[in-house]
Amino acid sequence: MSTPVIGVLALQGDVREHLIALAAADAIAREVRRPEELADVDALVIPGGESTTMSKLALLFGLMEPVRERVRAGMPVYGTCAGMIMLADKILDGRDDQETVGGIDMTVRRNAFGRQNESFESGVAFDGLGEEPVHGVFIRAPWVEEVGAGVQVLAELPAADGPDSRIVAVRQGNLLATSFHPELTGDHRVHEYFVRMVESAGR
Repeated sequence: MSTPVIGVLALQGDVREHLIALAAADAIAREVRRPEELADVDALVIPGGESTTMSKLALLFGLMEPVRERVRAGMPVYGTCAGMIMLADKILDGRDDQETVGGIDMTVRRNAFGRQNESFESGVAFDGLGEEPVHGVFIRAPWVEEVGAGVQVLAELPAADGPDSRIVAVRQGNLLATSFHPELTGDHRVHEYFVRMVESAGR
């Protein structure tokens, strides 16, 4: 396909950083706030932010159902942090009325790593991106508690309080999600990975 056009859901969150990272990964990046803008892109990034606010704004702007329809039709979507929550079929510690786009057969726990003052950075071994860890920024980050059979786990972090690990990156078909924010670093490999997904989906 020609250079992919990837939208960034620009209702709330770190939109600008994703636009920059996508451009660095050789995609055409555009803000998406309205259904007609969504119709003009090949793929979508759902950024970090506040998942309950993002959900309410997506409903208010008439974007929730169009995004769901595009996901069902196979549009590639990448969600970071709050975007991961938006792509989850099930969420824990959310509001009772909180809606998600869904699409990834996983259960995600909101704010699982702690509050704002417990944010941290860590190297993340990411399957398919070589031996050098990805620089992950975790800000009020979720983690994945459970995945279905069709979900590929791409990255895990050792748990701070025991021998278990926490799932922090997954893929299911054309959907990708990370707990962390690669867009806040100079490491664009996860965005490059997503651009390759979009190119493959368009063939």
